Amino acid sequence: MLKWKQSKKMEGNRRRSHLERHDLLRKIKEFCKSILKDITERRSLSISINQFRNYCKNLDAHCSCSYDFPQGQEILTLEKQCHARRIDILLSVLLIVQKLLQENIHMSKRDIYYMHPSLYSEQSIVDQAINDICILLQCSRHNINVVGICWERVSSSYLKNLENLLFYHVSMVMGWLRFLESGAKFDCINSPNDAHPIPTFVEKVKDIVSTANYILVVEKESVFHRLANDQYCTRNRCIVITGRGYPDISTRRFLRLLIEKLRLPTFCLVDCDPYGFDILTTYRFGSMQMAYDAKFLRIPEMHWLGAFPSDFEKYGLPKNCRLKLTVEDTRKTEAMLHRCYLQREVPHWRSELELMLQSGVKFEIEAFCACSFSFLSEKYIPSKIQEFERLAV
Repeated sequence: MLKWKQSKKMEGNRRRSHLERHDLLRKIKEFCKSILKDITERRSLSISINQFRNYCKNLDAHCSCSYDFPQGQEILTLEKQCHARRIDILLSVLLIVQKLLQENIHMSKRDIYYMHPSLYSEQSIVDQAINDICILLQCSRHNINVVGICWERVSSSYLKNLENLLFYHVSMVMGWLRFLESGAKFDCINSPNDAHPIPTFVEKVKDIVSTANYILVVEKESVFHRLANDQYCTRNRCIVITGRGYPDISTRRFLRLLIEKLRLPTFCLVDCDPYGFDILTTYRFGSMQMAYDAKFLRIPEMHWLGAFPSDFEKYGLPKNCRLKLTVEDTRKTEAMLHRCYLQREVPHWRSELELMLQSGVKFEIEAFCACSFSFLSEKYIPSKIQEFERLAV
């Protein structure tokens, strides 16, 4: 009976996937027909692309930013040379996307770039075209079978080797977690301090099981390995994830799926510098580049665990661990202070960012190792978790 139910569920998922692809192919066909009609009837060709944003610089409480509605339109025409080139590239990438959907195969952004490198000239141009296509088709990037890195060509057993994970710059997870992806079993529970790759095809993740008490997201790979060496997951019964810097879409989708299914408190540990803070806000609020998809990628449940500017004095870190903010750091910090969501949703985060700017210094998470080799895993993180638990009571 169980096998029959699972078979019916998989069949239903495949049917839904087929219908989604069919709908997207229909939209592509209609879009191309409208362009052809404009050309044949000698009308001025124009393409309207909705513009989205997940923040503005209006710090008033009555900010108009929305995750659900566009904030205007950009009109592309052939009259402008830069627009003509953008339309040319958009149509070229759209043709590739159409083929991916027709054949139901996946391709990475980098693969698409190398199909016509002389035309695209750089990766960012392809990325913009993919974003434009998603907005025009009103879908997410994974719906058009475009991924960050295409793991269909890399076996799961190969990726279980840590050196291979590092080589491919794969986001990683460890801890009290078990799940299936496309029928392959990922069992972190048997060895909770061993790294496993974050699934690329999150929509194929099923049967999530966990006995964890919380999820900890760490910015840096080095901190992830520090916690693994200290047997942190065994001692604290949690799930630890690293996006190895700015998180890719799969990492954010997988994290959001875990939170939705497991209903666990989620914390983020980043460097006390402008880039660490920007990574934190990418998790919680989404990125401006993909603001059109922010409502599906943002994680409003995310708590900032540290490192705070105020932690330096609080934990008595050595002064030689402090680094001066560069001119670029200062510029970035000042720009982030004007993001409306900080004032509206997390004013205490903004206060810490102001403190960083006023002090003119930054420090890395590894600075806590100056107190003792395992201070981060044995003292700092547990104490921060306990603070949140006390506030939640």
